[in-house]
Amino acid sequence: MTDAHTAGPFIAAIDQGTTSSRCIIFDRDGRIVSVDQKEHGQIFPRPGWAEHNASEIWINVQEVVAGALRKAGIARPALRAIGITNQRETTVLWDKNTGEPVHHAIVWQDTRTDALCRELGGSLGQDRFRSTTGLPLTSYSSGPKIRWLLDNVEGLRERAERGEILFGTMDSWLIWNLTGGPCGGVHVTDVTNASRTLLMNLHTLEWDERALAAMDVPAAMLPRIRSSAEVYGIAGGVLYGVPVAAALGDQQAALFGQTCFAEGEAKATYGTGTFLLMNTGNQPVNSHQGLLTTVGYRIGRQAPVYALEGSIAVTGSLVQWMRDQMGLVRTAAEIETLAVSVADNGGCYLVPAFSGLFAPYWRSDARGLITGLTRYVTKGHIARAVLEATAWQTREIVDAMHKDSGVALSTLKVDGGMTSNNLLMQTISDFLDAPVVRPMVAETTCLGAAYAAGLAVGFWPDTDTLRANWHRAAEWTPQMGTDTREREYKHWIKAVERASGWIDEEN
Repeated sequence: MTDAHTAGPFIAAIDQGTTSSRCIIFDRDGRIVSVDQKEHGQIFPRPGWAEHNASEIWINVQEVVAGALRKAGIARPALRAIGITNQRETTVLWDKNTGEPVHHAIVWQDTRTDALCRELGGSLGQDRFRSTTGLPLTSYSSGPKIRWLLDNVEGLRERAERGEILFGTMDSWLIWNLTGGPCGGVHVTDVTNASRTLLMNLHTLEWDERALAAMDVPAAMLPRIRSSAEVYGIAGGVLYGVPVAAALGDQQAALFGQTCFAEGEAKATYGTGTFLLMNTGNQPVNSHQGLLTTVGYRIGRQAPVYALEGSIAVTGSLVQWMRDQMGLVRTAAEIETLAVSVADNGGCYLVPAFSGLFAPYWRSDARGLITGLTRYVTKGHIARAVLEATAWQTREIVDAMHKDSGVALSTLKVDGGMTSNNLLMQTISDFLDAPVVRPMVAETTCLGAAYAAGLAVGFWPDTDTLRANWHRAAEWTPQMGTDTREREYKHWIKAVERASGWIDEEN
């Protein structure tokens, strides 16, 4: 550790994720100084249910913050601010006088509110709240999870109506605890997290009275909605005296960390699944292509920046399936070696609709298939079809974004584990006919939260400075001819059509 590093000043970010919590400390150049991380328990009470112990998460967060400071060899006063990024939609309700959660947190992927969402949709179905909130009515969102807890935890609704119970996504839970908890903790959320609840009006950036009434959620429980980059309060405990100055949902934080500050700039995070967000400027764009409209970020009192979001269910998990269930490769990295052994896919296409097709189709009756098989096809061709499936699905999301917004993709900035696969990155560039760029700092989610906190306290003066910090590690440019691209795309679409309608309605 250099003396310059030890002296500081620094910005810290807490990343409260689905499986673990971590703290990363960054220097003024946006470089990582230290990291500490700790996993928390996953609780599955019934099939389709997923819960977390919010108290355990709060203890872990305090430990990783202390651990990151210790590993960096720096004292707390060297931290100018701390930002928070978090798993979105995960819902916790707690007693404001004791600070005790009233139930385990209900995790974003929990499906217990499926029937409630169908009931709330009535004759309008999934689109009931879409024009005001930008979201379809699904079990992902926090609003129905709040309603479920109020209906199912004895005496909770009465306590909530008396003003004794607070709701928050993980950002709110951490900010409240960091800034004093029962002794004056600040109860806030930011616009990005609020935009995932089904309860916030995208146009006014306030809680929507009609949505609250429809879901029977008392307004007294809700945090105040603030921007993504401003000082919410001053921390106590291990961070005593440090301003808590940013909050962003994880995918929006990655958009910010990738410095996608201009309309048409987009980022894709390639993990188990893939999340693609595109900056659409200062107006929300309603989607007719199966995408979500969300708040990208808001800096202080500046105008909010909106985004379109598309998710792909199966990308990295397709490679895992090839490794674990099919035994085609021994390690995930081998898929590239195998795919490079052939010049093309040999006419073979793989549609990974293991649990239906997500955006832009939303076909729950689809199932996975491999098509175009002949005696010519080898496992090398199948490996290439595996990678091409991720690239084609990316193309479909980008096309949907273009149709919805009229904004053409300028560059796709990528992060996540799969970006180490160079053939995949080249294939995505070829299929999109656009440059694909990977940054030097891969931890873009934490970096986004740090950047927002740094802007709030003047550690960085403006977004231009953040852009200057962003350095490319690698870039891929299109090398495929237009005729080849369009012919292959036509075959992919044909394969998707074959996969759709596999499950009969009565099943």
